[in-house]
Amino acid sequence: MTVTRRWPLFVWLVSLGVFAVVVGRMRLATDLSAFLPSRPGASEQLLIDQLKEGPASRLVLIAVEGATDTARALISMRMAGWLRQDSAFSAVSNGAAAEREAERQLLFRWRYLLSPSVTPERFTVEGLHRAVRASVDRLASSAGLMTKALLPSDPTGELLDILERMEVEAGPETAGGVWVSRDRRRALLLARLGAPGSDTDAQERALASIRAAFAAAAGEAGVTDARLILSGPAVFTVEARDRIRGEAVRLSVAGTAVVAVLLLAVYRSLAALVLGLVPVATGALAGIAAVSLGFGMVYGVTLGFGATLIGEAVDYAIYLFVQAGERRREEADRDDWFDLYWPTIRLGVLTSVCGALPLALSGFPGFSQLGVYSIAGLLAAAAVTRWVLAGLLPRGFRIRDLGRTGEALVRLISRLRRLRWLVPAAAALACGSLWLHRDGVWNEQLGALSPVPLEAQRRDAELRADLGAPDVGCLVVVGGRDAESALQAAERVSSRLAVLVGEGVIAGFQSPSNYLPSLQTQRLRRAALPEDGVLRERFAAAVRGVPVRPEGFGTFFADVKATRAAPLLRAEDLRGTRFAVAVDSLLVRGSRGWTALLPLRAPTEASGSGVDAARIRAALSDVPDAVFLDLKTETDSLYQRYLSEATRLSAGGAGAVVLLLAFALGSPRRVLRVCLPLAAALVMVTAVLVVGGHRLTMLHLIGMMLAVAIGSNYCLFFDRLAQAGAIGGSRAGRTLVSLVLANLATVVVFGLLAGSSVPVLSAIGMMVAPGTFLALVISATYWKPDAECAA
Repeated sequence: MTVTRRWPLFVWLVSLGVFAVVVGRMRLATDLSAFLPSRPGASEQLLIDQLKEGPASRLVLIAVEGATDTARALISMRMAGWLRQDSAFSAVSNGAAAEREAERQLLFRWRYLLSPSVTPERFTVEGLHRAVRASVDRLASSAGLMTKALLPSDPTGELLDILERMEVEAGPETAGGVWVSRDRRRALLLARLGAPGSDTDAQERALASIRAAFAAAAGEAGVTDARLILSGPAVFTVEARDRIRGEAVRLSVAGTAVVAVLLLAVYRSLAALVLGLVPVATGALAGIAAVSLGFGMVYGVTLGFGATLIGEAVDYAIYLFVQAGERRREEADRDDWFDLYWPTIRLGVLTSVCGALPLALSGFPGFSQLGVYSIAGLLAAAAVTRWVLAGLLPRGFRIRDLGRTGEALVRLISRLRRLRWLVPAAAALACGSLWLHRDGVWNEQLGALSPVPLEAQRRDAELRADLGAPDVGCLVVVGGRDAESALQAAERVSSRLAVLVGEGVIAGFQSPSNYLPSLQTQRLRRAALPEDGVLRERFAAAVRGVPVRPEGFGTFFADVKATRAAPLLRAEDLRGTRFAVAVDSLLVRGSRGWTALLPLRAPTEASGSGVDAARIRAALSDVPDAVFLDLKTETDSLYQRYLSEATRLSAGGAGAVVLLLAFALGSPRRVLRVCLPLAAALVMVTAVLVVGGHRLTMLHLIGMMLAVAIGSNYCLFFDRLAQAGAIGGSRAGRTLVSLVLANLATVVVFGLLAGSSVPVLSAIGMMVAPGTFLALVISATYWKPDAECAA
């Protein structure tokens, strides 16, 4: 091997080692940030924070079904007990009586600091009279038994007011001492993870703990027919990562196997097969390494996308092996092929880079990674083919004679030319179909990208309805430099929202200040409590004319006195209760301080149209930094902005391809010869998808650009063939064989993607597989073999 051959080989081997080290240390991510802006604005950042770390992001909804009612209750009890001892969970609830009683005792102890009714006016003679009278009147209501038990210690009814405001009694139904579904066929539990929503590994370990606890509890109970159901964002995230990993492995193995069988059947040479996969492997490693270094992580969709490189990177070796002829005994023969064919391949690589460039420039990291992966992988594969692969070919390297196959393809194309009138007719029909369906071409909702199956979404909604777990659609977000200022801001927002509840604009809302008032508010409430002597005097005057005796309220006086002397309520005092879960969910610490979340509940009669956003924003106009978010509207708006951005970038990428071709080819006619088959192919594929009921997403647009990037290679070769006298005879036949073989490899790999359960990969496959095939066929239809080729 000459020195000029050794240096590329040395550089390649060193690069492989570097790539392998980087890939071995890569960090895989599957969270939603792959489809969120990398440089969000202020409102977009709020939206991202809620999607990733909002009140529902750490909740795991647990259901046990099957077996008997008694068995389900027993399993629920034992699971809850074990999971509460696991540090992976910040709270676990199942509605057990002991749990409810502990929460009620906590509310009772802190009632004077939690109740919004505690004001100086409340403890005047007149205020006490009204409060005690209201409690006495309650004795005849459905809450009479509880009121009678509480009256000596809570004559002003603070606990009942708190319970009503928190809607504690409106939780899941209870049977056998645990929560059950509305149809009583499931025992229910609610767990909150301690790890953040972005820590997928911790979520996976926590879910494994839940499954282990269920298995142990069912085993101890001697139950074999019970089933565990899990739902929630953590479950979806872990399942999505596992599915993407599985798809990446499955598609890569299947794609490699199918392409290998195809190439082996054509080459009839194991050496040719192995050497032909060298550029593919190098490109895949280079692409993943570039993404890992550039982004610090590799998204699962990018890893799954790696299978697509097999179908394109293998093309370069196919061109070398097939186009250079059956025998290559001398280096001069290979150099002759590079002189004749490499300019066309090089231009094809550059058009592929232009096609992938819009992805790389995207402001959404998931798609930006796909672009970087494609560009780095293709450049590496092409470089290895040009400077390394030729040096690896042994003397006497050969593949079987494909001359007859080439001759047959030339004859087939000669017949195909008679049907070339079908191309403009089909393109016109496709354009007409798209015009008729123009209102339903694009799906502009971010939910179209959701990797969660519809059945899982339905089950999640069902469990949330049974549990009353947060399913935040609309919320108010307000921040502060620390937890105290965020709670004070939440209280100001709560006062405005309470007015809207009274007006029927919203049915209700949650606030962290309901469970943990700010220290400022607690101090004011504590200051509103009179001294012991003053309270006794006022109370005696207040109960005149009320059928109660002041002497029976010693506990009341003692509790008020104790509250005046006790410390204020802190977050740690709520630990182990559902109130701690609520505070942790609704009061979030972020990189810019603390954020209070106030989820809103739409009125029943407005459930189909949501809440009146204009009324809410008007009510909050005088509260600094308060932001109303309709998550569905905001996410759809975000997706629409991305759609506009991606469309502009795609148009720019297409323009770059045209300019590159104009510069390289130097002829408008040749540019049209390359571009028109691509345009016709994409129009036809798009029309078939739309007429077939598919609404296009940004994923299909990405597929279009990749189809242009790959299909342009075939069109460029037909343009090369069309140049009079440039290539003729057997070489034209071999060129056709190489194009058909390369196209088959591409169609097979992207066809596998089309059947993927991952929406990103499926949509791309649907566009690229048929798009590149049609680009080849249309280009072939308009190529006219010369007399030498036809012979």
